[in-house]
Amino acid sequence: MIKIGIIVGSTRPGRKALDVARWVLDIAGMRADAVFELVDIQDFNLPLLDEPVPPSLGQYSQPHTRAWAAAIAGFDGYVFVTPEYNHGTSGALKNAIDFLYKEWNNKAAGFVGYGSAGGARAIESLRLVMGELMVADVRAQVMLSLRTDFENGTTFNPAGHHEQSVDAMLDQVVAWSRALRTVRPDAPVTSDDAPHTGQRMGSQ
Repeated sequence: MIKIGIIVGSTRPGRKALDVARWVLDIAGMRADAVFELVDIQDFNLPLLDEPVPPSLGQYSQPHTRAWAAAIAGFDGYVFVTPEYNHGTSGALKNAIDFLYKEWNNKAAGFVGYGSAGGARAIESLRLVMGELMVADVRAQVMLSLRTDFENGTTFNPAGHHEQSVDAMLDQVVAWSRALRTVRPDAPVTSDDAPHTGQRMGSQ
């Protein structure tokens, strides 16, 4: 089965990224075309990038880097859940991404952003980064507004229509992850389930 990591892209106290990521995971759990797993960058206690050798060489010297690399390498694709700070993604997420290189290569990524402008600019900043890492970013995305999807700007309560946006994004991430698996020499060859139609139970 295709394996997709849902990456919690904030370590800030009081962060909303974990609530958003769990919501995405709940929606993804209705699908049968991939395995989905939550990946919280906070669990890895990554400092500011402290590897002396460029990540592209794969010569990781720090235990936290090796643990992070092992976690990321096991996925075929990713969903990045990102806040928007000053027209960009969080420093914590960018730092975590920059620790690695080959673990990201030839995989797919989708985005769920949140902020005053729906996280749109944070997503755009991540799209630029993905290109350099040889990650294929899908067109469909999810944008959550602090004004309409968070009660009083704090409690996450998304509008119902966002579920369809999540499914549309996941359709593309799974399909592209399956396709890109064929160009990775270390990826196992498996027979996956038929592509998902994007329709969830109870959505008729």
